[in-house]
Amino acid sequence: MFQKDLTKGPVFKTMGAFALPMILGNLLQQGYNLVDTWVVGRFVGPDALAAVGSAFALMTFLTSVLLGLCMGSGVVFSLCFGRQDPERLESSICGAFALAAALAALLTACALLGVDAIMAWMNIPQEILVMTRVYMVLVFWGIPAVAVYNFFGAYLKALGDSVIPLLFLGLSTVLNIALDILLVAVWHYGAAGAAAATVIAQYISGAGIAAYTLAKNKALRRAFAKFKIEKSGLGEIVRYSFLTCLQQSVMNLGILMVQGLVNSFGTTVMAAFAAGVKIDSFAYMPAQEYGNAFSTFIAQNRGAGQTQRIRQGVRSAILTSVTYCLAVSLALWFLARPLMLIFVDPAETAILQEGITYLHIIGPFYCGIGCLFLLYGLYRALGRPAVSVVLTVISLGTRVALSYVLSAIPSVGVIGIWWSIPIGWALADLTGLLLYLKNRDKLVA
Repeated sequence: MFQKDLTKGPVFKTMGAFALPMILGNLLQQGYNLVDTWVVGRFVGPDALAAVGSAFALMTFLTSVLLGLCMGSGVVFSLCFGRQDPERLESSICGAFALAAALAALLTACALLGVDAIMAWMNIPQEILVMTRVYMVLVFWGIPAVAVYNFFGAYLKALGDSVIPLLFLGLSTVLNIALDILLVAVWHYGAAGAAAATVIAQYISGAGIAAYTLAKNKALRRAFAKFKIEKSGLGEIVRYSFLTCLQQSVMNLGILMVQGLVNSFGTTVMAAFAAGVKIDSFAYMPAQEYGNAFSTFIAQNRGAGQTQRIRQGVRSAILTSVTYCLAVSLALWFLARPLMLIFVDPAETAILQEGITYLHIIGPFYCGIGCLFLLYGLYRALGRPAVSVVLTVISLGTRVALSYVLSAIPSVGVIGIWWSIPIGWALADLTGLLLYLKNRDKLVA
């Protein structure tokens, strides 16, 4: 019912209509993250806020591999759809699902067995060690559910349906918020209650979208009934997904390393960073999802051989993303303090001021991350995921290196960590743009 053929219709309108449900879905998810942070920060305290912030960074890193696999698989699904090749699509479905299931099982086992070593590596302060461990162990059990939701969501989006993933994400978000309030604010289960709420909602949304997609999509049912994995189809999935997984892993490993450095500055900076990152993510998340929608648009049109439409899509996407990022940067500059007060008690002046400083440094440069998301999506869809990896290494490598160097200077300190972020974005954007301009005719052909 909601499937869209992105190879037809006005470029701006078609891409925008497809992207909107994806953006709304991630805004819902980020809205949940904001509520989760608010509930923990206000009803448990700064220590719990710091613990949940550290665990969130780790969970993002672990699931980034799964997200990379699903994103790469989604490009293959889109290409098959654009080429009108149902047999190759069915084979790709089976190969991608087998890889996702195996990877989810491996990640869950490794995370549960290595939780103590992970916390030591992340420099978790002694005073929140037990709380952080409990939270982490619980959320690790949600990894398989994350794999299921993202696999079926990637399949639907690849075929032009971004509405159904939104509906199930909305269900998950509402349930998550309700359980958060019940388990943390009412029953006082602390950080463990927040973790339990997340995992329960993840399994319900994963099971729901899987059941719906199997019930409504004949091609998917045929694929699972045969469950035939062809070497060529599996090879194509691996080729597109491996580098995308690597890109996502490198990106989130860099973020995790920065989180470890932030942790070394104590719970005040940890709590400010946890709240600031949630606001940050909410602000630029629409640009990230627009980049993912843009990638699907490019992949479908590449499969259909619509070269001119791809060029039009690039121009339209840049204009849209930059306009949005400029608007949200302006808004965040003036709203930094009220937004921090959502999560932090006014009496916690040190946490409040550190969070505002973070937002005032990062916020004005959202155009940098917005353009970077478009570059990631473009190179992934054009069959050049290695370029996305290079851009990620430049962005995160710069961020990590500068963070450690600048923060070690007494007169700079933690502010050096904040400034390293937009500098990394700028260098990666410049590299990606120069590569595109130099090789445009070869890439879009």
